[in-house]
Amino acid sequence: MSKHDQTDHATSTDYAPKSIGELKELLKHDIKVKVAGIDVDGVLRGKFMSKEKFISAASSDGFGFCSVIFGWDMHDAVYSRELLISNRANGYRDILASIDLSTYRRIPWENDVPFFLVSFLDPETKEPICADPRGALKKVVDRAEQKGWQCFAGCEYEYFQFKETPESLAKKNYVNLQPLTSGMHGYSLLRTQINNDYFHDLFDESWKFQVPLEGHHTETGPGVYETALAYTTALRMADNAILFKFLAKSIGIKRGVVPSFMAKPWGNLPGCSGHIHVSLRDQNGKSLFAVSESELQAGRADAANDDTKFLSQEGEWFLAGVLDGLPDIMPMLVPTINGYKRLVGGEAFWAPNAVTYGYDSRAASVRIISPPSVPPAATRLEVRVPGADMNPYFAISAIFALGLRGIEKKIKLTGPPVSQLTVEDKRSGKVKMLPQSLEAATEYMMRPESIAREEAVFGQDFVDHFGGTRQHEVKLWNEAVTNWEVERYLELA
Repeated sequence: MSKHDQTDHATSTDYAPKSIGELKELLKHDIKVKVAGIDVDGVLRGKFMSKEKFISAASSDGFGFCSVIFGWDMHDAVYSRELLISNRANGYRDILASIDLSTYRRIPWENDVPFFLVSFLDPETKEPICADPRGALKKVVDRAEQKGWQCFAGCEYEYFQFKETPESLAKKNYVNLQPLTSGMHGYSLLRTQINNDYFHDLFDESWKFQVPLEGHHTETGPGVYETALAYTTALRMADNAILFKFLAKSIGIKRGVVPSFMAKPWGNLPGCSGHIHVSLRDQNGKSLFAVSESELQAGRADAANDDTKFLSQEGEWFLAGVLDGLPDIMPMLVPTINGYKRLVGGEAFWAPNAVTYGYDSRAASVRIISPPSVPPAATRLEVRVPGADMNPYFAISAIFALGLRGIEKKIKLTGPPVSQLTVEDKRSGKVKMLPQSLEAATEYMMRPESIAREEAVFGQDFVDHFGGTRQHEVKLWNEAVTNWEVERYLELA
């Protein structure tokens, strides 16, 4: 039996086939299959395949897929300079798309067509290409599993809705867009009655699509929703997160709505976050971050401070590892030019812009969620830096890679919790600030001594390739002339 005949039971969907025989039985009434992989910007790239071609590919190492999806940006413009994976020198050759049978599901709004995700491999070595998002996350998950631990994660998205279509956006040149509803209505039961079918479709179709949700409500802002995806294993979470965006945009097209996961579409309103919750579990399913029963009364005696006293020693090392490497992996958490506009405002909109942590603190970059506010089993960390425009595979990979590094090196917390800090501490340099632009973040990530370059984090090839894609994004931004510039300088300069 080929390795592609098997499913990963920790991440697999309901009814995922465990063999080619089961696959054939599942597809016996179908004539085509939809497949997709993920590029560095988190854009799904895929196609329809005939059932016969698909089964043949699933029975082998996979099928050829043009590597140009790693040689151009989200708008299909070739990168400003040649990068490692796909370039003129290698003729934009094919890479291998390896079908993951454990991701089987059907698309309910497309007549229940079967759907599978793929991972991208080097056609010669059959190893994951360095910038494949699913491959990057699998690498980190495998490291944890070698220690007997399992990575769990949850993602929350905030996103604006516009009463527009792709055509109307283009005609309006992306200005003067109409929000789905007006006003600021966080947690409103009334506002959901407007566009009620669309609001319910997002939840109901997600359930059918095997992307289970935990919470779904309005957030503050015109036409803003927040959706929390149900907590699960890290790879399944990243799959679910990327597929929720696909689902929301697909349902939106049917309902005349454009949901936007842009991090900061309005300058004078809160941005859109993509908060990530993480924890490790041992082979018995117990949270590695939880304190023992004997420590539940007074907390851990050797904790760094009161904020971490209900976090295990491993959890505290994990937290310290994340904080230690946070500035080095910022482009993996905040990958766009616009994403940093969300962070620049900082405290004004509850968006973290410094290396901070705190117990149940929404002002911190890393929020500790532990007893007494939750049971020990629910102990976890919430990383609040990413926006809704993150690539969940890279963001989750970065958090776990840094956290595991923290445990391995037994890194200690070096500063006080956010509750003990002041605005002056940021100005004086007592608190390390996060990069305030994609250009600065990319430069910091790509420096020779960057933690991101360590093989156990992302490695040299990934940093060079992904960093090159971010430099391309910066170059396009630096060359652009914006409406703000024209309005400010055209007449009076």
